[in-house]
Amino acid sequence: MDILNKNWLTEGLIDFEYKKYILLAYLKSVKSNFDAQRLYPFLSDLVFHYQNLVSIREHKKLIYDHFPQVITKADFEKLQISYKKIVEDDNLMKEIEDILSFSIPRLKNVLEQGAERYEYLEKNVEIQPIGISPLYAVEGYMLINQDHSHELDIFRYHLTIFENANETYRAVNTEFIEKEKKSIGRTLEHLKLDLVKRYKELPNPATYVIIAKIPIPFQHTLLPIAKRILVKYISAHAA
Repeated sequence: MDILNKNWLTEGLIDFEYKKYILLAYLKSVKSNFDAQRLYPFLSDLVFHYQNLVSIREHKKLIYDHFPQVITKADFEKLQISYKKIVEDDNLMKEIEDILSFSIPRLKNVLEQGAERYEYLEKNVEIQPIGISPLYAVEGYMLINQDHSHELDIFRYHLTIFENANETYRAVNTEFIEKEKKSIGRTLEHLKLDLVKRYKELPNPATYVIIAKIPIPFQHTLLPIAKRILVKYISAHAA
């Protein structure tokens, strides 16, 4: 069980032993992935479930969002009745309190293990600009090099900025282009020039190479870390 259903707490049988079994099976699977250095989507899924349960406990009530979302209009009245029964049933609420008390510290423990592993891996990944970086760095190319090999995965990236009254959020979308090999006669600068010649819509692209100094699973770990490092680097160097 790699991913835990977002409504696992309130769907099906609300029974401490049953929910305990589900949670422990989930955490065992997550820890197995962490041991293999596979962090995503397991780490972000853990964060969601931990914050979700803490929110429920702090508010001392259940809300409709924690029930299964795929319901028909005819089912909605039944849902309201079920919700009311749970809230008004002291035994059920006690069962939920027990589940929360058991689950939250265990989720937190595994989450901290995942965060420590992420920090270790991130320290072994570095980013370098290729050539002169233009002021416009919202889109460009990201090259990923794994453990000093000659092979590179080349992505085109586009940075998206979201703003609200208090904060600015940045997210990056990537599109895989191709695999390439570097050599003495085919440097990173040569690869960048080739990209400029082939994709003329970006005549002076921001281009970065991200280097993993140790072996890291690509899809489940290195690519997500690379994207986060790219966003942080561009944000830190923005004019």
